Amino acid sequence: MAALRYSLLLSFTLSALVSTVLAHNITDILSGFPEYSEFNKYLTQTKLADEINTRQTITVLALNNGAMSALAAKHPLSVIKNALSLLVVLDYFDPTKLHQISKGSTLSTTLYQTTGNAPGNLGFVNITDLQGGKVGFGSAAPGSKLESSYTKSVKQVPYNISILEISQPIIAPGILTAPAPTPSSVNMTALLEKAGCKTFASLLQTSGVIKMYQSAADKGLTIFAPNDEAFKAAGVPDLSKLTNAEVVSLLQYHATASYSKFDLTVTSAGDSVTLHTGIGPSRVAETVLDSTPLVIFTVDNVLLPVELFGKAPSPAPAGEPVSAPSPSPIASTPAPAIVEAPSPLAASPPAPPVETPGGAPADAPFGSENSTADGNAAVHVIVPVQVTVFAAVICSILMS
Repeated sequence: MAALRYSLLLSFTLSALVSTVLAHNITDILSGFPEYSEFNKYLTQTKLADEINTRQTITVLALNNGAMSALAAKHPLSVIKNALSLLVVLDYFDPTKLHQISKGSTLSTTLYQTTGNAPGNLGFVNITDLQGGKVGFGSAAPGSKLESSYTKSVKQVPYNISILEISQPIIAPGILTAPAPTPSSVNMTALLEKAGCKTFASLLQTSGVIKMYQSAADKGLTIFAPNDEAFKAAGVPDLSKLTNAEVVSLLQYHATASYSKFDLTVTSAGDSVTLHTGIGPSRVAETVLDSTPLVIFTVDNVLLPVELFGKAPSPAPAGEPVSAPSPSPIASTPAPAIVEAPSPLAASPPAPPVETPGGAPADAPFGSENSTADGNAAVHVIVPVQVTVFAAVICSILMS
């Protein structure tokens, strides 16, 4: 159980506990350098951060925010992952070693070579000491130029991890033009129906929210789909009495694509992951699809946000009789203050807005804004829930 808790905390970059498990945490290290916040964000979204953290000897060639933004603006997440994996060298290079390369040039293996998607030597990088304090980087493919150069040292943990800034991405031939999967083309309703979530799938179609899901999928989307039995449970509102806007907001609450005013707490106990809305818990049951950047889970209860359906009654003080709670009016509740965690996620911009179906409130959110924590046995994470990090956390626990 302790290992699972560490896994959860690792994915959310709570470095105080992580340091006892792994030799390094790239997300935590880069969180101290705001000029690499975009690079750090994409390492997390592509799950490359997890791979980096499992390596004992590694060099990360970091891009500053300007260079990273220029790369990300033109390509989907799957292509960005390939490009960034070419910047993770499976050897240790600090500034001193860069200027002491035998014969002045070397070819080094990168994470891209380990994917099986790199034919020939396209997964290697050419590192060349150009003398005069300059070091060039380029693809190892024949005829490739040294178009990137060493800019400065960022951080070293000797012989374990070295982070160096380079001027621009290293582009191997074809790496940016390779066909990429399109999550928006995935038949979500068919997957949901097959997983026993026919009611949820039908609601997505009739409300038009399925189009919002598809529009957001390419940028990253995690869906929590209640099974059919969940809609028959006591306490679930009569959907026929909800307005279209309320149905849309309810369905949006079951997916995380950006930040939201609605609260969602995540806890884990053993290999079980539970979502808490403030009204009632819902257990994450199964993984329907885990294909970056789209993840679909089934849950055993409908997620009912407090902001739409009122708070659950507070427990009565010990020793006093419990009285029946009065119905709570539908009202907006101010979100609790976010406790800052040492991660660039808090500074990450929300996903671009997507088209809202007719009748839906313009500011209706997809996901959750923050989580809360206490001292209980279960792990309570105190960071904004962002899609790919959140999905990685749950997958790591369910698959452990």
